[in-house]
Amino acid sequence: MEAASVQSDELKRFHELTRKVKQYEEILGVVYWDMRTGAPRKGIELRSEAVGTLSAEIFRIATSDEMGELLSRLSEEHTYNNLSQADKRLVKETLKEYERNRKLPPELYREYVVLTSRAESAWEEAKANNDFPGFAPYLEKIVDYNRRFIELWGAGQTPYDTLLDMYEPDMTTAELDRLFGELRARLVPLAEAIATQGERPDTSFLQGTFPVEAQKRFSLYILKEMGYDFEAGRLDESVHPFATGLNPGDVRITTRYLLNDPTSALFGTIHEGGHALYEQNIDPSLAGTPLAGGTSMGIHESQSRLWENIVGRSRGFWQRYFPELQRHFPGQLDGVSAEAFYRGINVVEPSLIRIEADELTYNLHIMIRYEIEKMLFNESLPVRDLPEVWNAKYKEALGIVPDSDANGVLQDVHWSGGSFGYFPSYSLGNMYAAQIMNTAKRKLPDLDERIAAGDLLPLKEWLTEQVYRHGKLLKPSEIIERISGEPLQSSYLCDYLETKYKDIYRLG
Repeated sequence: MEAASVQSDELKRFHELTRKVKQYEEILGVVYWDMRTGAPRKGIELRSEAVGTLSAEIFRIATSDEMGELLSRLSEEHTYNNLSQADKRLVKETLKEYERNRKLPPELYREYVVLTSRAESAWEEAKANNDFPGFAPYLEKIVDYNRRFIELWGAGQTPYDTLLDMYEPDMTTAELDRLFGELRARLVPLAEAIATQGERPDTSFLQGTFPVEAQKRFSLYILKEMGYDFEAGRLDESVHPFATGLNPGDVRITTRYLLNDPTSALFGTIHEGGHALYEQNIDPSLAGTPLAGGTSMGIHESQSRLWENIVGRSRGFWQRYFPELQRHFPGQLDGVSAEAFYRGINVVEPSLIRIEADELTYNLHIMIRYEIEKMLFNESLPVRDLPEVWNAKYKEALGIVPDSDANGVLQDVHWSGGSFGYFPSYSLGNMYAAQIMNTAKRKLPDLDERIAAGDLLPLKEWLTEQVYRHGKLLKPSEIIERISGEPLQSSYLCDYLETKYKDIYRLG
């Protein structure tokens, strides 16, 4: 009894510490959301210092001797075997983070947090002014810090593997090279066939001025149709769309409105809404713990990409929602059919901007970033050479060269926050999404008909049961194998894209 009591006390204290870390992270999430959605620029410098202080306190608790002692005791075989499934997973996740973070000097970590907090504001300004040289000093420091972190953590098969593992546990460059090689082998010939033999859909009806207020109303309408809970979230505007899951009862998203392109905000909203559905529907019993989040960025992106593309760019979706779109933009889409709109929003063509790329060439945008990140960390590519390398790879992969750094190397926010290793998650997400949706259509045989009728909730409920509710209880490999019965495969995405685009472009 006495030993059991000690174990109970240790578990209680462990829960208290992990809950405190999660609560501080939630506060930090609100601060970051505010900084990215309109906080006064003159306050960024001091706000960044505040972010650094709070982050340092989170780091201190998470790497404290007390946390280490509790993890050591709870990891002992007899104690661990008597824990619940959730507590076993919580101990494993916390131990992994503890061992990683204990290798970093606290002051080094705080310096890095302050740097990245300032860098995001600097990136926004550099992007607006097409000023890579102005942003380069920040990026050089961020890359240098990450190289130092890798040395302290210990490299995997390659230095870049260490960064990949932070976003997609157990993923390696060797596995990504294989998966991306398979994608390239099938998708590049498809893109070439579309360009040389396909019947290009008309997109002229998408040209014009589309009032922002009408775009906002339609975005809110579609989110509601998807099952997004507005009592547990909100939609705002930012330079780069994002989702912030503070807790399952507060999951905020942003989008970006372009006056002459209604599809940017629309699909950006659906994409971030997919992220939000994941976070809002995690099992309430996990709330307040580190398990109340997506199990990996690849699985997270699978949900945003599934809703944005496989659902949101489908024929059935627009059979139902195109009349609603016409009502939101009276007179502007008259004479356009739902079929013509469906084909128009699925045009395949080389483009400069990743977040506005079509489903097919999008993966090439990701491969370019993946190759550059490998060069930064495995080959010590100098930051000053990034624009030249970026432009050369766009020329090679897509046949186009950015007209400015703002539309090239500066277009994404990720590197300003030190998110190296994140970009592959998008293409992994596309692969996961296609494989998951393949199973969903077998389990829900009338799913296409339901989507065409505007009944999106059965899909949301199925995904909640299969993916969302588990949070981090299951690893990515466990999620995909439980759903589909096999590991992640590239073939489902390739099959989906070939079938869809041969039909749209009327290829034999």
